[in-house]
Amino acid sequence: MKKAACTSGREEIIMSFLSTDKPKPQILDVRITAQTKVFQIQSVDLQFANGQHRTYERLTPSRRPAVMVMALEGDNLLMVREYAVGSERYELGCVKGLIDAGETPEQAALRELQEEIGLGARRLEPLRMFYVNPSHMFGPMYAFVARDLYPSVLKGDEPEPLEIVRVPLARLDELIDDDQFGDARTLAALMLLQRAIGTAK
Repeated sequence: MKKAACTSGREEIIMSFLSTDKPKPQILDVRITAQTKVFQIQSVDLQFANGQHRTYERLTPSRRPAVMVMALEGDNLLMVREYAVGSERYELGCVKGLIDAGETPEQAALRELQEEIGLGARRLEPLRMFYVNPSHMFGPMYAFVARDLYPSVLKGDEPEPLEIVRVPLARLDELIDDDQFGDARTLAALMLLQRAIGTAK
């Protein structure tokens, strides 16, 4: 009984952080200011509850959510090295991609595994959903852990084969602490993975 009471108290504390009665700003106008094949930039006029007006810009891609998959092979995490045009260098990350129309997040995760590293998974465990940058774009991402892998290849759209990098689970802390490893999405996912499998220091 005492343990249950503690758990309930913790849930109440967490909810007090997340919940608010504060009214959301009123959206007065939304205008498209730029459009490319991939992105759309919108100007959004807001009126806050205190009467203040502000115009913010937001990046709106196709509003398709994405998936990230942490594929476990024994005591290793299978990561990929892929060129990132934003940082203009090869970045280490996890299997990821957009969810296609009509797909569930689980289906997209299994497809991306086969397209990017040529493996399927008999077990797929959801970790959680998180937003990449809620201030400026929609961008929800669903993180999964894939286990019991087997060879299965689907043709993807990568311009070059992705390099597979096997990272020992026991060394995830070293990777997270490395300043050269800076993809916030992957950092968040790795910390979730550590909590799920109990390898955090």
